[in-house]
Amino acid sequence: MTTHLTPGTPNYRFTAPSSREALRLVRETLGPDAMVLSNRVTAGGVEVVATMDGPVAREAAPVAPLPVPLPPPALPLQAVAPLPLPAVDDGNSLLREIHSMRGMIEEQLAGMAWNEHQRRDPVRGHLLRTLLGAGFSARLAKDILENLPTGLSHACGMDHARAELARRVPVLEDENALMEEGGVYALMGPTGVGKTTTTAKLAARCVLRFGADKLALVTTDSYRIGAYEQLRIYGQILGVSVHAVKDAADLAHVLDGLRDKHMVLIDTVGMSQRDRAVSEQIAMLCGASRPVKRLLLLNASSHGDTLNEVVEAYRHGGKAAKGSDLAGCIFTKVDEATHPGVLVDMAIRHQLPVHYISSGQKVPEHLMLVDRRALVDSVFHAKSRSALFVPGEADLDERPVLLGNEAEMAAAEAVNERLRAQCQQLIRALTHNAQELASNASALAHGQIGFEETRTLWRKLCDAKLGEEAITQTLRAQALADIHAGCSDYVLAVTGDTSLAGEDGADPRVLTSTVLLSDRTGRPFAAPQQILAGPVQPGMSLPDDWIQKSGKPLVHLLARLPASGLIAQWRSSGIQWAASATAALRILDTGTGTPGTLAKMAAGLTFSTPQATTYRRKPAWVSVAEALVIVRPPAGDDASDAHGEVSRLRCVVRRIIDADGGKPLAHSYMLASTDIQATAQQIAQWPGWRTAAEPYFKLLKQGVVQLASDVQPDDATMRKQWLIAGQASTTVFRLQYVQAPWADAARKVLARLAGRSVRPGRPVPGPALLEGLGKFFVLLDALESDGTDLSPQPCRVTAQA
Repeated sequence: MTTHLTPGTPNYRFTAPSSREALRLVRETLGPDAMVLSNRVTAGGVEVVATMDGPVAREAAPVAPLPVPLPPPALPLQAVAPLPLPAVDDGNSLLREIHSMRGMIEEQLAGMAWNEHQRRDPVRGHLLRTLLGAGFSARLAKDILENLPTGLSHACGMDHARAELARRVPVLEDENALMEEGGVYALMGPTGVGKTTTTAKLAARCVLRFGADKLALVTTDSYRIGAYEQLRIYGQILGVSVHAVKDAADLAHVLDGLRDKHMVLIDTVGMSQRDRAVSEQIAMLCGASRPVKRLLLLNASSHGDTLNEVVEAYRHGGKAAKGSDLAGCIFTKVDEATHPGVLVDMAIRHQLPVHYISSGQKVPEHLMLVDRRALVDSVFHAKSRSALFVPGEADLDERPVLLGNEAEMAAAEAVNERLRAQCQQLIRALTHNAQELASNASALAHGQIGFEETRTLWRKLCDAKLGEEAITQTLRAQALADIHAGCSDYVLAVTGDTSLAGEDGADPRVLTSTVLLSDRTGRPFAAPQQILAGPVQPGMSLPDDWIQKSGKPLVHLLARLPASGLIAQWRSSGIQWAASATAALRILDTGTGTPGTLAKMAAGLTFSTPQATTYRRKPAWVSVAEALVIVRPPAGDDASDAHGEVSRLRCVVRRIIDADGGKPLAHSYMLASTDIQATAQQIAQWPGWRTAAEPYFKLLKQGVVQLASDVQPDDATMRKQWLIAGQASTTVFRLQYVQAPWADAARKVLARLAGRSVRPGRPVPGPALLEGLGKFFVLLDALESDGTDLSPQPCRVTAQA
C-alpha cells in the first residue's frame, strides 16, 4: 500500500489492494474529516484520491513510500466489484450526509414546482390553503381541486369546492326509513365521546315518533361509576325500560326478551382505539342473537390522525366477527371543534354515512339530521379559524427578537399590516361577488320593505346634522305612504316593552315601542316611534294625530283586557282597541240579559259557515260568532257597573273543530270597542296577528345593541339609535314574511354574512338577518368607496350539485 502527494495540490493519492484498505489509509493519514474525491481500479489495486479541509491529524510522510507488502497479481476487471460503502462509523456519517443533501434538493425542487404552480393559478393555491386550514387532509384537498377549471374567481372556486365536498360526503338519506325499519343499534366509540348522552337524544326522537312502549335501552358499561344510573335516569324521564348486561350471554338473553320492541338502543363501554378489548366488544355485538347495527361516534375536537385510528380500530376490529361493518357514524361535540373539516374528510375517506350531528348537551334538542350543504358550509364557518399548532407561512418567517417598546411597536405595526391586508383581500374577494351583491341590493330596494330608507338612516347615524325630529318626520312620512298602500280600513298597532341593560350597574331601562300592521295581511310595515318610559299603558304610547292624515283609524291590539276605568277613558277619547279574553271572563249577555261567562255565552251562539283551515298540522274547520256583552266585576266585588253603555263591547268568538270527527278543538275570544266597524271574520284574525308580531320587540333589542355606542342615556344620539334600530328591525321583520324567490336569495346572502348556515325549509332567524343586514350595508359602502362597479355582471359558476 502506497501514499503519494500530488505536487502543487492539496490532494493525496492512496493505493491499496481493496477499497476498504484504501479508506482506512485515508482516515489514518488525513483524519476523519477527509473528503474522497475519486476512486478507480488500477493494475496495482484500488486508487483513492482524497483531500482535507483542515490540517492533517498527524504527521505523514507523503513522499517516501510506506513499507507495505507487495500487492498481489492484478485481478481481472470482471472480478472487481464497485466501491462498497464502508461499515465503519465514518461511512454511516457519509451516508447520512448524502441522504440529507438529497432531501434538501428534493425540497428545493418541490418548492420551485409549487411556486411555479402558484404563479400560473394563484386561486387554486388559495383554495388549497383554505381547505387545509379548515382541517381537510392534503390528499383530499388536492383531489377536490383536481378538476377545478382555470380562470375562476375565488368565490366561484369555493362554490366548486363546496359542491364537490357535498357530493362526496355520505349521509343518512332518509331518517323515516331508518325509524320505520327499527332494529337494534349499538353506539360505539372511545371514552368521553358522548355515547350515553347521544343514546338519550336518539331515544327521545324514537319516543316522539313511536311512543315509549316501542323502545328499550341497554347498557354494557359496567365499569364506569354511575354509567347505568345516568342512563336509567334518562329512561325514567322518557318512560323507557333500561337493561344492563355484563357479557355476551346476558346480551343474548336481554335481546331475546325485547323482540316485541320496535327499536333497541345499546350504550356500549367506552374503549381506547388501542385497547385490545375493542375486538372482543365488536365480536360480542356481532355474535348476538339479533342483528346489531353499529354506529361509531366521532369526537369533532379530536385530531385527524386520532379519528383515523378510531375508525380503523372499530371497523376492522370486527373482521373476525362475521365480517360485520359499521352502519354509519355520528358526529359529537361539534360545538367544541375548531377545525371540523377532519370529520367530513374522515366520512368521505372511509365512506361512513353520517347519521346525525350532536352539538351540545341538551336532550333532545342538540341532535340534528345531516344536510350535506349545511354540513359543508359549517366547516368553513367554524368559530375558530386559527391554526395555533399548524405553522403557516408567517410562522416560519424568522425575525430577530425585539425588546421593550421597540417590540411593542413592531407588534402593533404587524397587526395593522395584517388588518390592512385582510381588508384588501376581503374587498378583492367581494369584487368577484359584485353581481350577487348588486342583484340582491336591487331586489331589496324594490321589495317595498323600507330597505333604502333603512340604509340611508344607517349611514347617517353619526351625522350630527341629522336630528331626532328629522328622523321621526322621515319615518312618519314613510309610514303614511305604507298605510295608503297596505291598509284598507284600519291601521293595527301592537305595543310592547323592550328591556335595555343599564350602564355601570344602573337599573334596566324600558323602551316602549309600537309596530304598525296591515289590516289586510297582518304584516308589520312600520315602527315610527319609540318612547323611553314606562311601561306606558297601551293606547297611549303612540299619538295618532299624524296617522289621522291617512284617513284610517288606529286600532290597538292588546294581549289582555284593560281595566274598566281605562276602557271608559279610551271611549271618551275616541281610542279604538281590541283585546284577547279568557273563557272564564264574567260578562252579561245584552241579548238575553243573562249573566255568565264567555264560554257559557258561546255555547248558545249561532256560528258562521265553517271554512277549511289547519290546526296543529291537521285539517280542521273554523267558524265565528258575535254578540254584544257587558263586562261584570270580578267575583266577590259587589260594586255595581256604573258605566253601563260605556262598558258595552263587541265579543267575537272563534271556534275550531276537527274536520274528521267534528270534535271542538279550540275557542278564542276577542273583545273590541263598539266603534270598530270591521267584520267578525276580520276581528277573529287579529289575535293571531298580534302574537306573530311579538318577536319584533326581541328583534328591536338586538338592533339597539348592534347600534349601541358610548353615549349618555339622555343623549340625543341614543334616541336616534332607537329610531334607526326600529326602522332596521321593521325592514328585517318585513323581509321574513315575503314569499318570493328574490326574498329567499336575499335571506341566504344575509345569513351567510352573519356566519349562519341555511337549512332547506327552515326560516332564517331574525337576529341573523339583522346582523347580516348591517354587514351588507358596510360591504356595499366599502365596494362603492373602492370604486367597484356594482352593476350586474355575468358570473361563471361551474360547481356541480
